[in-house]
This record gives sequence, structure tokens and C-alpha cells, in this order.
Amino acid sequence: MENLRWQTPEQLRSLLVELVSWKSITLSEGERQFPLNLQEKLQELAYFQKHPGYFQIYDTERGRKFLTALYNHPNARDTVCLISHFDTVNTEEFGDLEHLSTQAEELTKALRVKENELSNDVIEDLYSGDYLFGRGTMDMKMGLVLHLSLLEKASTENWPINILLLTVPDEEVNSAGMRFAVPTLLKLAQKHDLRYKLFLNSEPVFSLEPNNDDYYIYTGTIGKVLAASLFYGKETHAGEPLRGITSPFISSYLTREMEWNDDFQENVYGEKTPLPLTLLQTDLNPEYSTQTPYRSTALYNIFTFKRNITDVFQLFEKVAKQAAEKCNNDYKNICKKHHTNPIGEIKVIKYKDLLHYAIDKLGEEKVKEIKADIISRDDWDDREKSLRITDKLMIYCQELAPAIIILLAPPFYPSVNSSKDKWIEKIVPSLKKQAMDKFKLPIKQIHYFNGICDLSYVNYQGSKVGWGAFEENTPVWNDTYTIPFDEMQQLKAPVLNIGPYGKDPHKRTERLHLQNALEETPYLLQELIKMMINGIIQ
Repeated sequence: MENLRWQTPEQLRSLLVELVSWKSITLSEGERQFPLNLQEKLQELAYFQKHPGYFQIYDTERGRKFLTALYNHPNARDTVCLISHFDTVNTEEFGDLEHLSTQAEELTKALRVKENELSNDVIEDLYSGDYLFGRGTMDMKMGLVLHLSLLEKASTENWPINILLLTVPDEEVNSAGMRFAVPTLLKLAQKHDLRYKLFLNSEPVFSLEPNNDDYYIYTGTIGKVLAASLFYGKETHAGEPLRGITSPFISSYLTREMEWNDDFQENVYGEKTPLPLTLLQTDLNPEYSTQTPYRSTALYNIFTFKRNITDVFQLFEKVAKQAAEKCNNDYKNICKKHHTNPIGEIKVIKYKDLLHYAIDKLGEEKVKEIKADIISRDDWDDREKSLRITDKLMIYCQELAPAIIILLAPPFYPSVNSSKDKWIEKIVPSLKKQAMDKFKLPIKQIHYFNGICDLSYVNYQGSKVGWGAFEENTPVWNDTYTIPFDEMQQLKAPVLNIGPYGKDPHKRTERLHLQNALEETPYLLQELIKMMINGIIQ
């Protein structure tokens, strides 16, 4: 039997440090190069030297790729799909230590010189020796390391089960990697006669509240909807303010109604979705002027458990109408006070209705031309393009102003939950017991992973009615952004997230708990697979 490379705590730590050193910020050259580097690592394994056709790299968009690697037992159909992402967020916040942000061992030492800039809890962890610092250590290259370890052991010891590793780019922005990968998962299942039994992610454990050190297993993942608005007022000279109405005035009403609005909050299994808030609010006027601002935009973050996107959009429309009513009342009172007539009443218009109006007025070819011109802009992301398309249509349809145009923008993450799956109900108590018996590690079950993850794109339970509002009201739908809803419905297997514990994801003090990552979590993952092999999971 060949010598195992990725099994001991020392080997896992060395592999992690190497993968972290492959700097792979979303949309960077490093992200494009990462799967090629990983392909070379996989070629070190005897199994893939013997079966080179069992790992492959696939294209997504913007030159980025995802990788699959399959250990295929000749007598097994049952398959565990291991899902991870290899992109990370930016590293600017590391300041003068940015050059060490992906050099985990060196950064962990160098931070001691900066302890006057660190909080007490970070200093305590730094000197404890229990943590390794660095961008991607926690989120989520350790998860990928754990999956590589499972793949190596299964292929070397000839486990009677199939293991499919899938690692993707872009999870931190639009999840393009996972959305492109979904059809590939179906093709691989057909080609190799695979029967998916579990979609297993190893995103890190996220604290539910500050200073919470609990270790969690997640039996689902939260959903996310990005609601958007274009506020279109009436321009005027600043010296004649009541001859127009500013878009900031209109937008302030909807933002007040949306921010922390608990009508959007869901309570399931005793867990609550975080309250909605504003992620972006900006004026579309290109420069300072004494012409009043009359075009503004906003993006509102909404988390979901059970609601589908059509339900959310209907609630968003209701709140927008409430905001418009309050804005109209206050505006009329101001006009009355200053003995002037209102320039109009603010309406709420859904993007799909604006689109139909524009097509009727301008013709379908002109609208296609307008959209194509904006879609071609490489310097705008999908959110900006969605808002700019809406804005351009309104410029041609200004007779509809003043108005709040409501729409949806990428990304959309459906919620997924397997808590009531019959074998998930068996497996979680068993893993809890084993963790306590072996490590004295208490595990808590969380029903919805609160960090958003790529598990959203498997085991989809929705319907065309449920996702219809997204297709109708997302301006870039089928141009620069799609979701394979139909294929997602076919990937029918429960989801589970078991990952390493760490702290401060997306901060310069991101760090990984070494004992949990190198000893406890690897044991739990192997025990999970053994239970599947032994028939506990049917």
C-alpha cells in the first residue's frame, strides 16, 4: 500500500499551508490558476495516476474553472459528493502585512509584533498556539484539505463507496462555479452510474453570536434574496426645489421601511433569519451639480428559511407600497405648506411591468439594443448592470416618474434543509456521541448554516411558481446570470455541513483552531463515511 500523504495532523497542516499560499482572491489570476495547481497535487496520488480520466477541469466564466475528482469503486453506486470553494475575499485589510496574508505560518508569527492593534481575545488565541492565522485558513481551504484527505484514504484503502470531490471558484460573489457545476454533476452521475446519497460541504463553523465558541453541525443552509430598487424622481434646479422631487427623498422612505423590518424575519426550528438591511444605496448622478439628484438605487439583503423568492418579492412590493404611501403623504403636506402643487404621485412599478411598457413603447428590438449595450460593459458587475438596465428603460419612459421600480439582483441563494430526513435524524445524534466520547467535544445541531454556501444549489425543493418572480424581475436573467433550477431539482440527496472551527472569517484576524481542524473534524468525517458504508444511511 502506498504511503499516505494527507492523513496525519502534520501532513494536513502542511497541505493547508500550501493551499493557502496559492492566493486565490475572487476574480484574480490566482483564482484562475488554483484548480490547475490542485490538478498537479491530485496527480501525486496513485489512484489518479492509474485513472487519469477520473479528474477533470471545466470552464465557468471569466476564465475561471472548477475541478472534479472521482474515486469510483467498481461495485458501488452510492456516492458522497464533497463540495468546497477555493476562492477567498480580498486581503487589503492586512495593511503592511498583506504580503504575508496567505503565508499562514509566517503571518501567525508576524502578528505578535502587531499585538497592540489586536483585541484581547485575538492576542490570547495568538499566544495559545492553538490557532493558525491567514486568509483562507478558515474560509475555506481547510474544508478542501479535509476533502482531499477523505479522497486519498478512500482511494488507497478501496472503500466500497464512491467519493466525488467538487471544488469551485466564485462562492464569495455570485457562486458562478457551483451554478455551472450543477449540470456536470448530473452528467457524471449518468456517465458513471452514480447514485448521490449525500451532498457534504465543509464550510467552517460560524458563530451565531459574538464570543460564542460552540461547535456546530449544519443540516441545511440559509437562503438569500437581493431585493433592489431604482428611485426615479423629477429633476429641477436647486434654486427651485419644489418644482421637482429628489430620488434621495423617495429612497429614504423605502430604506426606513426595509432596514431591520421583522416582517421579513422567519422563525423555524427555533432559529431566526437575520433582519434585512441595506447593502448599498447610491445616487446615479455622475458628478456634482446644482441639478437635483433624481435617480438613485438601493440593494436590500433578505435572508430566508421557508419562503420562496416569489413570496419575498410580493412582501417587498407590499413594503414598497407602504413606503410610497408615506412618502406621498409627507410630500403633499410639504407642497400644501408652501402653496405649490405636487408634480405627481409616486408609484411602485415592478421591473417586469416596466419592461413590458418599454417594449410596447419602443419596440422589442430597441429594448434588446438598450440591454445589450449595458450587458457588454465589463466594468460593471451583475448588480450594477441590473440597476443600469432599469435606469436606462426609465430614461426612455420618464412619463412614469416619480416612481419606485422594484426588481431583483444576483446572487440568489435558495435555502435548503434536510433536518427531517430520516437518516440525517440518525446520523447527527451518532456523530454527537462519538465526538463527546472521543474528544469531549459537544456538538450542537444548527438547521440552517448562517454563512451562505454552495449547498443552496442542490436538492432544490422549489417550483416554477416559486422562482418565477426571479426570472421575471431580474434584468440580467439569461444574459449574464442564470440558475439551473430544473437540474437542481434532480440532485435529490440530503445536505450536511461539517467543517472546522475558526474565528473572524473575512477579517485580517481570520484563524483556524488547529486541534479541531486537524484531529476532531477529520475523525468525524471519516466516521460519517463509515456509517454510510455500514448501511446506517440507506
